[in-house]
Amino acid sequence: MELNERQEKILKIVKQHGPITGSKIAEQLSLTRATLRPDLAILTMSGYLDARPRVGYFYTGKESEEVMTSKVRNILVSEVQSVPILIKQDTSIYEAIVKMFLEDVGTLYAIDEEQSLVGVISRKDLLRGTMGSNDIEKVPVSVIMTRKPNITICYPNDLLIYAANQLIEKQIDSLPVVEEHDGVDKVIGRVTKTTITRAFVNLME
Repeated sequence: MELNERQEKILKIVKQHGPITGSKIAEQLSLTRATLRPDLAILTMSGYLDARPRVGYFYTGKESEEVMTSKVRNILVSEVQSVPILIKQDTSIYEAIVKMFLEDVGTLYAIDEEQSLVGVISRKDLLRGTMGSNDIEKVPVSVIMTRKPNITICYPNDLLIYAANQLIEKQIDSLPVVEEHDGVDKVIGRVTKTTITRAFVNLME
């Protein structure tokens, strides 16, 4: 995040005189405390400053790169996950292709009668399923999908950096986000390369 001129001045004052109250900072800048309130809030939320009651603001010692790194490392999967696209495992390959096209996604998640995750279907799986003499309107996706235990998953409380590393290491396009309920892995979200890119761009902005 790029600081504006006034925020840079505030940071400099706190570095030199901290801990220092908001009123004292405003006095040095010849401004009112109310005028500075948004800037102080931004600097505090961004991690540059910290504040203690009856003491004032003090510099955390973090530079912009450290603040950004700290924020990236603390993003949870639950904060950025998107809606998963689910299909039944007995869905035909043809129907799965149509579903993937209409939803504009690269991965579908197959579930059983208990809504439990049983498989993952990628574009490559569907392409492979259309080859040969297969009747794609009759052959279910269960024939071509990747099954447990070969499915890489993540959980809502996992760090996003962990999910990103899994996508890179396994060379896959997405991860299903699951929650376990009575022994059933229910898919509640998905993390894709686009999800991660969007999270990083939003953080930079």
